[in-house]
Amino acid sequence: MKLMLYGCAVIAALGLANAQADNAGPTDAQIAHIVVTANQIDIDAGKLAASKTQAKQVKEFAQLMVANHTEVNKAAKDLVTKLHVTPEENPTSLSLKEGSDKNLANLRTLSGSAFDKAYIDHEVAYHQAVLDAVDKTLIPSAQNAELKALLMQARPTFVTHLEHAKQVQAMLSK
Repeated sequence: MKLMLYGCAVIAALGLANAQADNAGPTDAQIAHIVVTANQIDIDAGKLAASKTQAKQVKEFAQLMVANHTEVNKAAKDLVTKLHVTPEENPTSLSLKEGSDKNLANLRTLSGSAFDKAYIDHEVAYHQAVLDAVDKTLIPSAQNAELKALLMQARPTFVTHLEHAKQVQAMLSK
């Protein structure tokens, strides 16, 4: 039940991007902060999972999340530096961070198969929410062509992560 609430909070937080700037969508500076925040959330959860799980497929998935999301964050940070854009904290990035803190606190209380299930279930919900936000809000709202291109380049990675998380989820259900 807690996991479902965290998943709903993530989806609601990402949906807040639609309400930014009087429904005009988030600015590029806000999008940059959302992207960095969303990636950092998965890096933090992945590091926790990699250190805590005993399941090989969960550990491999977590390590992949850390590596891939670190790459995306590096690319995003390099781009905002190049464009002289300062990522702007906003209601969506703040809500994402709050949801992440709650998720990590919950995960820290779990162990064994309960931990693995909670981590992977969250990853499925989180990646679906990220994809929805990328498709419906972030790409359409991005004004800078390079920022839009970065989002479009990162999108297939998020799709792959979602599918991989679903595969691990299915393995854990057996």
